[in-house]
Amino acid sequence: QRVITCDDSDNVQHLSCETGVIAVQSVLYGREDRETCSEFRPDNQLTNTKCSQKGSLDTLKARCDGKKVCEVNAGVFHTSDPCYGIYKYVDTTYSCFPAGSWTECDLFGQIISVIGAFYGRSDPTTCSFQRPAAQVQKTDCLRPSGEVAASCNGKTSCSVKASNSVFGDPCVGTYKYLEVAHTCESEWDKTTGFYCDGDKEVAFPFI
Repeated sequence: QRVITCDDSDNVQHLSCETGVIAVQSVLYGREDRETCSEFRPDNQLTNTKCSQKGSLDTLKARCDGKKVCEVNAGVFHTSDPCYGIYKYVDTTYSCFPAGSWTECDLFGQIISVIGAFYGRSDPTTCSFQRPAAQVQKTDCLRPSGEVAASCNGKTSCSVKASNSVFGDPCVGTYKYLEVAHTCESEWDKTTGFYCDGDKEVAFPFI
């Protein structure tokens, strides 16, 4: 998916996934053509088409990866000006990693790269078997988690326990799960999974 947001202080870039989580693929803050976001702009604000800010991808990935919905004001990129006097825009491409797709990462030399993870609940059906309705009705309970990336990135296998003791409790009384999206770096195999709260550990790669 692709989203373009013109560089005005009150403009917000909106990324969302109906299923799975956001994985930002590329970001341009600057200008690479004369047409995008050019309406009502003088010609001298459109001339530099080789304008891009370094670090924009890392900025957006830190804010959005692993979330289902992410809104970012264009102002977050105003830490520096890659081309003074040029009217800029934010051009983002991202993917949604659908829940329930399973891929083994067992080829020689592959390592885990966690795209994003959240602990909580975003729908009433996942990890709901034999759970009372009161424990699955709150669906705005999301806590992005960096613990999975910290524990698993760069490894060939990894175990993470989906529990409050590891991730804290973002919504008391709600039965939660851990949603993880990761790739096998050598071939960019997409993997997303749900892991119910409890004592069972989650092993990567999936078998």
